[in-house]
Parts: sequence; C-alpha cells; structure tokens
Amino acid sequence: MGIEDFGGGQSQSDVLVVTTNDVPGYRVDKVIGEVFGLTVRSRHVGSQIGAGLKSLIGGELKGLTKTLVETRNQAMERLVEQARARGANAVLMFRFDVTEAADVGTEVCAYGTAVVISPL
Repeated sequence: MGIEDFGGGQSQSDVLVVTTNDVPGYRVDKVIGEVFGLTVRSRHVGSQIGAGLKSLIGGELKGLTKTLVETRNQAMERLVEQARARGANAVLMFRFDVTEAADVGTEVCAYGTAVVISPL
C-alpha cells in the first residue's frame, strides 16, 4: 500500500475547505451557516478478526486505517455537496468528529461553516 492509500483531504473542487477562520487574500461576503457530511461504516468480520489478532502482537491496523480514511473522505465529499447545494464556494472552520455507533460501526461527521468568499 502506498501513502495515497492513507492520505485524505480534498480533491479538486469548486468549494474550498479550510480549517481556518478565514482565507488569506479573500473576504467573506456571506455566511450561509453550518454544513455537515455524515456517514456510518460497519466493520466486517474479517477486519475484526484481523484487528483482534494484530492487537496480540501490536502494530498498525492498516486495514482499519484505510477504511477510516475512506470513511472520512466520503463524509468530506458529502459536506462539499451540501455546501455547494446551498450556494457556498468555501467551508471555513472544517472539522471531523468520530464516534462509535452502538458498537457496530464508526460514525464520522465532517462539519464546518459554509460561506461565499471573493478575492480582496
């Protein structure tokens, strides 16, 4: 597996997503409001068994890591779709929230503030 299997983040998009409160060189023309992308992924039996065995000897659980990256990317894509649908061209203060969902999976929520920005 290469590094691209474990990376995440934004692909080419017309909606800029940043973790900061502002974007240097741009002004916020309009605040649209909170947007989020949510997904819940269950773990399959094979990964659970593999993770259990790996926990005996230690080390990274690469299968689970890759699944979490895919899950975060899906949540981020849904956030961008919602922002675009509401007329935003940027999302400020982007964050992830990850929780266990009733011991059957992992809930990943990507959230931020949808805005319209323009160059200064």
